[in-house]
Amino acid sequence: MQKFLGLIILLAVAAAAAFFMLGKEKVASLSGGGSSPVPQENLITVTGQAGSEKIAFLQSAKVSELLAAQGLKVEVKKTGSVEMVQEAASNDDFLWPASQLNVESFKNSASGTRLQQSADIFNSPIVLYSWDIVTDALIKAGIVQHREGVNYIVDLPRLLEHVMAKKQWKEVGLAQLYGSMIIRTTDPARSNSGNMFAALIANTLNGGEVVTAESADQVLPQVKDFYARLGHMEDSSAVLFEKFLQQGVGAYPMIVGYENQLVEYSLQHKEHLPLLKSKVRILYPVPTVWASHPLIALSANGKKLLAALKEPKIQKLAWEQHGFRSGLMGVENDPEVLEVIGLPKSIDAVMPMPGAAAMDKITRQLSSF
Repeated sequence: MQKFLGLIILLAVAAAAAFFMLGKEKVASLSGGGSSPVPQENLITVTGQAGSEKIAFLQSAKVSELLAAQGLKVEVKKTGSVEMVQEAASNDDFLWPASQLNVESFKNSASGTRLQQSADIFNSPIVLYSWDIVTDALIKAGIVQHREGVNYIVDLPRLLEHVMAKKQWKEVGLAQLYGSMIIRTTDPARSNSGNMFAALIANTLNGGEVVTAESADQVLPQVKDFYARLGHMEDSSAVLFEKFLQQGVGAYPMIVGYENQLVEYSLQHKEHLPLLKSKVRILYPVPTVWASHPLIALSANGKKLLAALKEPKIQKLAWEQHGFRSGLMGVENDPEVLEVIGLPKSIDAVMPMPGAAAMDKITRQLSSF
């Protein structure tokens, strides 16, 4: 009898184990994780450089997991967009700057023959970040309009005119701020956000028309004067944004950045979300310019990464966790899924960037600071 009892218990344990494993496989299948992950030692390591605004995305656990499912592991170095295309390392599989102009610059560089493929992965408009009191004053002055929950800079020429004329903050109703009006940017000779804002300034001073290599000469003295007043400029948009938040309105009344930066920061620091909502404002220039974030593949492994980043799950994650608008047709970017206020559903007023020859002239003029 005891033998039969022992056999029954053994069969019961085996059945339970089988049921557990079957249930586990079923759950994995339902969750999309039915296939076994690729062992770390079997992953292809892809090395390269990326702008600071994309580092958190590339190093996030979720993105790493999705890339690992495609057999890839990324090792990335943070480098300014303008700088990276001039100094690509021989072992780089990819470069990931923040403008199509950077692709053109790379093609014309000594390493340009290494380019195997390039494609836009994300888009992010250039914006200004400011504070509640500054935005309220600019609304009162008619420079900014608040429409449907979004703050638009509707008179960028007048804002730039105030800055270049060294108008005092107290003259626009902000007596608590010291000195003259200023908009801080990154170094336009090293970082893409500063470089793109220089292009936006040049186009604006050119009567709203895209500057050419010839017409750039007429506006360059004013553009150069704008940047000369800034003193030390950061070479990273991430560092500039951190200082903006840390040092506040007195030191950084307005800065230039990417739309995704506030989205990403608010998701990584949810404890600060109430303060961000009450104090920080995103201002959209009308028109603005797009940062297109093209990935430059320099090897077969770089091409594999480029293809992997277009995967819909990664594109969805890029918007919902990092604030990057998709570079793919048919992928929706709904601000309702984010907790950040002041984001438009679409960016409708966009100005083309100047051509490579004009931007090269502008960048060379601004590289002396």
